[in-house]
Amino acid sequence: MTAAMAQARPFDRSVLRNLMNARCEADWICQLREQAFELFESKRNEALDPEEYKRVDLRAFRPERFTWVPERTERIEFDTLMARRAEFAGNVVHVDGHCLEARLSEEYAAKGVLFGDLVTLLADHREILEPHLFSAVEPAADRFSAWHAAFWTGGTVLYVPRNVELTQPLHSLIALDRTGAADFSHTLVILEEGAKATLLEETTSAQADSPGMHVGAVELILKPGSQLRYVQLQNWNDKVWHIAHQSGRVDRDAFLQWTVGGLGSRLSHIHQHVHLDGRGAQAQVNGVTFATDRQVLSYYTQQTHHAPDTRSDLLYKDVLRDMARVIWRGMIKVDPAAQKTDGYQRNDSLMMSEEARADAIPGLEIEADDVRCTHGATAGRVDEEQLFYCMCRGLERREAMHMIVEGFFQIVYDRIPVEIVRETLSQAVEKKLGIGD
Repeated sequence: MTAAMAQARPFDRSVLRNLMNARCEADWICQLREQAFELFESKRNEALDPEEYKRVDLRAFRPERFTWVPERTERIEFDTLMARRAEFAGNVVHVDGHCLEARLSEEYAAKGVLFGDLVTLLADHREILEPHLFSAVEPAADRFSAWHAAFWTGGTVLYVPRNVELTQPLHSLIALDRTGAADFSHTLVILEEGAKATLLEETTSAQADSPGMHVGAVELILKPGSQLRYVQLQNWNDKVWHIAHQSGRVDRDAFLQWTVGGLGSRLSHIHQHVHLDGRGAQAQVNGVTFATDRQVLSYYTQQTHHAPDTRSDLLYKDVLRDMARVIWRGMIKVDPAAQKTDGYQRNDSLMMSEEARADAIPGLEIEADDVRCTHGATAGRVDEEQLFYCMCRGLERREAMHMIVEGFFQIVYDRIPVEIVRETLSQAVEKKLGIGD
């Protein structure tokens, strides 16, 4: 971060006190915030990890231009990707860090499921949620995680009791409305042993030209034998700065399918970490990214195998146009005890212009001697012969381009069993190409 940022001292202790006073939070939450703020203060001027951030240019990032919104926004309608495409068993809506709606079906509530606003549920169910809050995302990781831990503004909680299966998906919307709004939303998902659930989450902006900032976190906690399908579609406008730490902890014989869609923001940097903590744990990570204009979308992914007989499978597909840039740095780590690990990671980039740039850096750190770990990365231009072939058969150039891009993404779509997600991603790609409504 620049010296100018340090001199401006945005989000100082007075801002923190105003936030805590406005929310009237419990003493234990305020203590956690104070501890995180001390970390944030100590890390403001520390250098960020060069391996993660050296390709991410933050010189134009000015946190002092953004502030948390103390007042609740009136209910407004948003142009979302998924909200109206299916029937959900529950909905949570956050705007500028405030919860405007939290609904859960009576059937699931009767089974002990919790789904709603983090602030409210922490107050009502501290004994369930407190042990898991900031257990997967560590505030001490860097300045952004500490910043988030001190100033988190709200977020979505999903808790599913032991052996409860949710057959209908749940939906969470995180939105920015006011110009200059800063959002620090926190998603916390906890599945007890044998539980199953699907959570579809998306981010959006109410106004196409309103600058904003989102410094978020996602924690996915899977107990033994549980199964979670978690989807996050990032669709901020092109004036939003989006930085987040996201982490999943997968216990014995549990399965996590994590799908990421990166479409919006001016600059986005995601630290995504999957921990395979118990024997037989599995994780599948899917990524679809489409960057246009001068967007910068950056992902730092880690698959860490802590236990034997674990499996991770990561596939990211990127399409770039204009002067956009996509950065992917992936790492598979295998601890000495994690024998019989099966780890895979791959990133493919499709370039639609000469000015676009893709950086793909896969890596392995293996400390066990009986494993199978592979990685790969490819990048290439759209084949003009393919375009010519399609256009000779009556397609316009943009239609031919759409067909090629859809085919490029299809392998990721095929890995996603939730139809609404496949349809949403496909139509979002159409809009980026200038075809859809």
